[in-house]
Amino acid sequence: MPKITFMGAGSTVFAKNVLGDSLLTESLREGVIALYDIDAQRLDESYIMICALNKNTNENRATIEKYLGVENRRAALTGADFVVNAIQVGGYDPCTITDFEIPKKYNLRQTIADTLGIGGIFRALRTIPVLEGFARDMEAVCPDAWFLNYTNPMAMLAGYMQRFTGVKTVGLCHSVQACSRGLLHDLGIQHSEPLFERIGGINHMGWLVELRDADGTDLYPEIRRRAIAELEKTDSKSWDLVRYEYIRRFSYYCTESSEHNSEYNNLFIKERYPENINRYHIPLDEYPRRCVNQIANWKADRERYLHGEVSHRRTGEYASYIMEAITTDRPYKIGGNVLNRGFIENLPADACVEVPCLVNRAGVQGCYFGKLPTQCAAMNMTNINVQLLTIEAAVTKKKEKIYQAAMLDPHTSSELSIDDIVALCDDLIAAHAGWLPEYK
Repeated sequence: MPKITFMGAGSTVFAKNVLGDSLLTESLREGVIALYDIDAQRLDESYIMICALNKNTNENRATIEKYLGVENRRAALTGADFVVNAIQVGGYDPCTITDFEIPKKYNLRQTIADTLGIGGIFRALRTIPVLEGFARDMEAVCPDAWFLNYTNPMAMLAGYMQRFTGVKTVGLCHSVQACSRGLLHDLGIQHSEPLFERIGGINHMGWLVELRDADGTDLYPEIRRRAIAELEKTDSKSWDLVRYEYIRRFSYYCTESSEHNSEYNNLFIKERYPENINRYHIPLDEYPRRCVNQIANWKADRERYLHGEVSHRRTGEYASYIMEAITTDRPYKIGGNVLNRGFIENLPADACVEVPCLVNRAGVQGCYFGKLPTQCAAMNMTNINVQLLTIEAAVTKKKEKIYQAAMLDPHTSSELSIDDIVALCDDLIAAHAGWLPEYK
């Protein structure tokens, strides 16, 4: 039976979903689950909770182990078949707070700051050195394991692993799964199942280029009509107006939420046009609020979980289905983040792209997508530029590459001067001392 190592097991609720799914999967449920974290309390809490879940849903058929600290990391990985990554280097306090508060001094506002922008750049810079250590250990003690990455910034982290390590890596995100049905639900469009969809691009900006129902009806004309009508309302309550504007101006909808996409370009969050914030319902400082709420929710659930009052139903998370497909050779289709090997013709080969993938005993295999509409590829490229330069910065340890990534970031560069961008980067490098390697 397979061994699953969960890196960042202190992410208790997410560990519950992924590992709870595994405990309910016939081909995985008698295997070994190794929990790894650097926070002793969080690790112990997750261990107690997963043990209770194993008892309540799986008759204690799995073996649950825990490993604390960098000195035990290699032991946690030894013999693993699958490694699930859910770490957050620096956590909410201090690093996420730093990523938001220092840019505010330059009047640079963000919503999520975990994928692109100045926040995404620095999250990648402090995470990639940790992944380098993971990769070194995996190459030594579980060279055939698949690395299932859930940590953001997805394209930067998965792209680094795919280009600069020997570890078999796929990046996984919820947004592809929820995209089409969420859009149809929010616009009130009835449809027959199953849906046929084509989605390709990059993580958090994959483009829904085709959507048909079971009868073959093209749903896009009605989608466009209703999305534009929602934009033209003076009292719209929708929280998805940024992506509806994408439909109006770029013809297509994209996979990740409007609060995310509002900061991936130079169009919406602009100090010069503060009315955009209300017009498009853009929730500035959204991620810190979520962190505070998640911490509060965990405190509310903690005692119940730690007293064994925990159950689970298998979710739609990709991880257990991928592990099942590889273990049993029963094919499964996902939207995965893989290195572009001609899958999307008009995006660079070094880009980490999000495309349909086939999963079976051979692993995760990207599928040919073709060309994106020119305007969609162009939008992707504004993000890919930042992703590739950030990876270069992490690999070369050259400070100039950090500056270049920030200068080419569409939101940062639309708000700040070159001198302010360099000064902001220097301030963030200083504030993240201890979380970053030395840059020259």
